[in-house]
Amino acid sequence: MPDDCNGLPPRPHEKYERLVEAARQVPAATTAVVHPCDNVSLHGAVEAARLGLIVPILVGPAERIRRTAAAASLDINAFEIVDAAYSHDSAAKGVELVAKGRAQALMKGSLHTDELMGAVVARDGGIRTERRISHCFIMDVPRHPDALIITDAAVNIVPTLDEKVDIVQNAIDLAHAMRFPEVRVAILSAMETVSAKVPSTIEAAALCKMADRGQITGALLDGPLALDNAIDPEAAKIKRIASPVAGRANVLVVPDLEAGNMLAKSLSFLAGADAAGIVLGARVPIILTSRADSLLTRLASCAIAALLVQARQARVAEALI
Repeated sequence: MPDDCNGLPPRPHEKYERLVEAARQVPAATTAVVHPCDNVSLHGAVEAARLGLIVPILVGPAERIRRTAAAASLDINAFEIVDAAYSHDSAAKGVELVAKGRAQALMKGSLHTDELMGAVVARDGGIRTERRISHCFIMDVPRHPDALIITDAAVNIVPTLDEKVDIVQNAIDLAHAMRFPEVRVAILSAMETVSAKVPSTIEAAALCKMADRGQITGALLDGPLALDNAIDPEAAKIKRIASPVAGRANVLVVPDLEAGNMLAKSLSFLAGADAAGIVLGARVPIILTSRADSLLTRLASCAIAALLVQARQARVAEALI
């Protein structure tokens, strides 16, 4: 059945295209691209710059970056290059650019995620804040009307209740930066009733009460909810769950990394969804891409970072008034 009012099926990747277009309306984010030493990562940075999403500072072995650009026929003459000896050095120097205020975002190149995040969270020279660092997938699921934020499926393995407070708040702040008209957060479990036998249901209930008390702000929360009655109105109706979130959630908070990773990959490999990735809670957004990501997914991740930088600047400006 057609999904839109014109009687036509939705275009593939339509949500990401809208996201990129929205980000092109805000200033490009100066971004330290860490170790872009293969065609995929360098191409993504160059294309994001061409679209006005980021202003790249390429951090890595300078000659290797230039050879990669030449082999792929990529023009990088306009970009600053910060020379680094190897991948760990690239990560440290990328984080240093942020610490010095020269970069507004970080972007992962062809190095391991642990190398980049190790520099981010380092006791000396890192860029942590008081907020817990967490990861969000922004999923473009075919035939689903809205983008879905899934958290945390990549950083926090078995988060505590206190850590989940930050994970939820990070996702809410992201949704606002992405200009969601209303942020509706479902705290997922295997069921929609609270049971002492299933700890995630108790934590879900606690998070919802914390939102009632103002410890989490900026969104509607409900939970525990099973996945079906979180995103499908008919499933919520059958279970007689009456809430503004049930069946309409646009942020899904999973119990742990294993559940989140399986959910995100199921959507990608079984439903054909795209999964842009961003790390939150550090001093700047961190664009976390995979080697398997399409160019559009990489551009969507850059667009999200640009919108986050813009939202952060707007909050600072508002605080100064």
